[in-house]
Amino acid sequence: MRFAIVESGGKQYRVVEGSTIDVDRLAFEVGKKFDFERVLLMADEDVILVGTPTVGEITVSATVVDHVKGPKVISFKYRPKKRIRVRRGHRQHLTRLEIEAVNL
Repeated sequence: MRFAIVESGGKQYRVVEGSTIDVDRLAFEVGKKFDFERVLLMADEDVILVGTPTVGEITVSATVVDHVKGPKVISFKYRPKKRIRVRRGHRQHLTRLEIEAVNL
């Protein structure tokens, strides 16, 4: 099974051909195909290529499936005896990607 570690938006993701991942919002429209610029590691059975910091000859192709919102995260601040209660919510904007190929 061939997999790779890619970086997008300052975060690292383990990707496998045919899988889908959610990354921070990208400025691509739905259906657009692109390649990841930063591939940090690629492993195929017993062959492992580690980049310093990136592996130049490896490309990971992906297609934008959808733009979604993540789960709601509640931030609640509470100060006892002072009647201070602050409740705020946040939903992160995400892009769902389908990984098509990890190419050598």
